[in-house]
Amino acid sequence: MASGKFITFEGGEGSGKSTQARLLAERLQAGGIDALLTREPGGSPFAERVRVLLLDPATPSHAALSEALLFYAARADHLDKTIRPALAAGRWVICDRFSDSTRVYQGAAGGLRAEALDALERLVVCETRPHLTFILDLAPAEGLARARARGGVEGTVSAATDPFERRDPSFHARLRAGYAEVAKAEPRRCALIDAARGRDAVAAEIWAVVEQRLLPGAS
Repeated sequence: MASGKFITFEGGEGSGKSTQARLLAERLQAGGIDALLTREPGGSPFAERVRVLLLDPATPSHAALSEALLFYAARADHLDKTIRPALAAGRWVICDRFSDSTRVYQGAAGGLRAEALDALERLVVCETRPHLTFILDLAPAEGLARARARGGVEGTVSAATDPFERRDPSFHARLRAGYAEVAKAEPRRCALIDAARGRDAVAAEIWAVVEQRLLPGAS
């Protein structure tokens, strides 16, 4: 990677990561930093087509390995077409989800063995690892309530709800535990953020971490 910085946002359903990724990108841009906001699955034309397949409730059921392969196919194109060129140009890349999502959703929660994910990571991601990852931590019940409200039918699963939000409570509990393990295993890269607070309080903590770790003069 060249001079750009790569920041990812992770978390369970309804944790507010998309909002916080957008707020951080806007604050960086306002401060004169050329920041690109992107997402996974998606972020390139091919990857956006894969996103439609993955998030379509009509997509037939499939194994965790099949799902992971689709995510990594989208990620390979996203890296090639969007992320690596931006980093090489010195831009900051702010990504709403990245490979930690696959490790947690299809691995810790979905049962796919770590060896398979490690092999895909070596093949696709290689050295393009985030400089900083924010993991937004929230109780699954609260996150799902937020997601349902966002869909416009508070307290119920709306027709627009994606298939990951529809999964059973034990799956979402495993997600939270899986993300906690990621944060514990890589404290230099990851910052675990309490997402139960208001949007502005969360954004302020995220900005403080960015200032401390990545801005000029940071150690």
